[in-house]
Amino acid sequence: MSSYTIALLDGDGIGPEIMTEAEKVLRLAASRNGIRLELEHGAFGAGAWFSHGDSFPQATRELCDRADAILKGPIGLDHEQTEKIPVDMRPERGALLPLRRRFDTFANFRPVRLAGSLTHFSPLKPEIIAGGIDIMIIRELVGGLYFGAKESGRNAAGKRYVNESLEYDEDQIERIARVAFETARGRKKLLHNIHKSNVLKSSVLWNEVLGEVGQEFPEVEVRHILVDAAATYLCLDPGQFDVMVMENMFGDILSDQAGGILGSLGLMPSACLGPDKAYYEPSHGSAPDIAGKDIANPYSMIGSVAMLLDMSLELKEEAGHVWKAMQSVFDQGFTTPDLTRPGSDSRTINTRSFGDLVAGNYAAAPVSAG
Repeated sequence: MSSYTIALLDGDGIGPEIMTEAEKVLRLAASRNGIRLELEHGAFGAGAWFSHGDSFPQATRELCDRADAILKGPIGLDHEQTEKIPVDMRPERGALLPLRRRFDTFANFRPVRLAGSLTHFSPLKPEIIAGGIDIMIIRELVGGLYFGAKESGRNAAGKRYVNESLEYDEDQIERIARVAFETARGRKKLLHNIHKSNVLKSSVLWNEVLGEVGQEFPEVEVRHILVDAAATYLCLDPGQFDVMVMENMFGDILSDQAGGILGSLGLMPSACLGPDKAYYEPSHGSAPDIAGKDIANPYSMIGSVAMLLDMSLELKEEAGHVWKAMQSVFDQGFTTPDLTRPGSDSRTINTRSFGDLVAGNYAAAPVSAG
């Protein structure tokens, strides 16, 4: 019997609620496939700072070190609570970036998927997305402005200033480019390279290195597009995109915009892969204003489980069953509060009910052979 340890970092706000639904699906996957799973919870995020004095406590670091994969919930609290935490220990600086740095999770996969039967969730006109949306955004995750040197203070004139560096070297660009080309080769053999080379010299280097890697993938068509134009076309013609690759900050912004064209970031799971380990997380925030109300959409959290099954446990067929189980909930006429639209005849259900329906649909799927 195969055995895996999965670190569950519930996070803040709605994190524990949606993690509970994800855990249902993880346990079901294990029982369907004869796998022994050790699911261990660890403190992580703003709540961890209040309970442990550290947003990424040592015990959680050690748990993540020995885990085969990490499933992470959203982090962060409201402004008032956040202001009580020292700046460098706030969840993003004190927990999330150190997690990425610790495991060098340089490749972020964010699927932007909306079946044709679900296009009514999107704010875009039906004629723009009649065939649905299916894009894979690949974001470099451990370089660029977010990880560059930072300083602040007062200059010689006594004025407050800040200086942050955007840094990439050719090795960092080469490895994310290779991931993007390999992903594109397995899909429609089309890769959109998102850059800002008319202004940023970092993009000039990015394009040079990506072009060099592209010589190894002659079957993949590359289309270069400026990041501001890409933002526009995501709204006007998202169907032109299949795989999109970009640096860290561009990916942060455009992937959230992609959630907007779906109708909710609640439909955006993600995978963050490093050389030896990966973590999986929803792309949305912790929504502390609705925490504890049983109305959060667990789709992104459960979708992150599907990606974990596929990318870390090599259960690709099982992952496909989970994706279908989630879509089936919507096909059955149910919706979650964030996706409910005025005049819709869909039945709005709560967090636990969505998780139960997904688990029921998944349990009815055929068990993968072998």
